[in-house]
Amino acid sequence: MAAETINSAGDAAGLAAMISRAAEQTGDARRGPAPVERWNPPFCGDLDMEIRADGTWFYLGTPIGRAPLVRLFSTVLRKDEDGKTYLVTPVEKVGIRVVDAPFVAVEMKVTAGEVDGEPGEPVLTFRTNVGDVVEAGQEHPLRFEIYGENRELKPYLLVRGRLEALVSRAVMYDLVALGEVIEVDGVDMFAVRSGGVVFPVMPANELERLSQ
Repeated sequence: MAAETINSAGDAAGLAAMISRAAEQTGDARRGPAPVERWNPPFCGDLDMEIRADGTWFYLGTPIGRAPLVRLFSTVLRKDEDGKTYLVTPVEKVGIRVVDAPFVAVEMKVTAGEVDGEPGEPVLTFRTNVGDVVEAGQEHPLRFEIYGENRELKPYLLVRGRLEALVSRAVMYDLVALGEVIEVDGVDMFAVRSGGVVFPVMPANELERLSQ
């Protein structure tokens, strides 16, 4: 990799090959996310790669149509304290553009947890567009934003590190259908539960105004 850099790759397949070789050289090649939090390579500039709000990845202005390539790139993503998102290998770190969130939650499954062998509170498990399967809970919280003039609700799920998945609109409707009014710090909140954690969506009185 000394004679080639991520920025020198002419196409998405060539870029993927470089990333794979870099991981293999350190013994970290595997199917799951790479240990990017442990790597501290130098910053080597920005890459012409963008993740659109719908989860589509573009490289050099062209959509990356091959799902295996997108999955590989997703395993070496890292969002740093500066708020920027990078592709990280053991020897390079390059910046990319993310319009909204790097991942999209495209499926949700509701199961009942167990407490002492008895059915407990629900557990919400999400699948992302790049194959991550994540249970919402203490380590993977949900958060909700109200966005734009139309007061659009946008839920996000923490996947790993600082990387989040935007919950797709179709899944959002199923998620909101699970909501209930719960008192949080003395305020009635419309909220959802998962893994024993309450995730407030919005004040209950605001929900009433929006539904009118």
